[in-house]
Formats: sequence, C-alpha cells, structure tokens
Amino acid sequence: MYTINIDRECGCFKRSGLENNAQFASNDDALIQANAMVGKMNQEFCAKHSFSLKEDGNIFQISMQAPAQSGECCGGGHCS
Repeated sequence: MYTINIDRECGCFKRSGLENNAQFASNDDALIQANAMVGKMNQEFCAKHSFSLKEDGNIFQISMQAPAQSGECCGGGHCS
C-alpha cells in the first residue's frame, strides 16, 4: 500500500475535506492524488503556508512550510 501523509494539519486542511493518511494500491494512483492535493492546498488554502511533496518509499509526505511573513499564522497552533 502507498500512503499520502500530511505532516501538520493546518486549519485550512481540516476544513477542506481532504483525507490524511489516504492509502492507495498503486504508486501511480498515490502520486497522482498527492500532486493534486499539493496543487489544491497551494492554490485554494489561505496562502499563509506553502506545501511541498516528497516521496519516501511507499509514503508520499506533504510538508507545510512556515509562513513567509513574520508574525502571520492561520491560527492552527502549529507555527510556534
């Protein structure tokens, strides 16, 4: 099985309806879905964070980068 893992769930992610730790039978299906999720997160979320994808064996890790502007946060409690 191949898993898409979100390392930190911001408020936008929790409200999005996207699933953390989603599992797929094929690498290709997981990769397609992971890329779609990263695109959606970067385009449709509040833009106070950015998201990137890294493949590590059978895990597709989506990571959140800290806010670019100092002092700005979405209020999810994970920026400090």
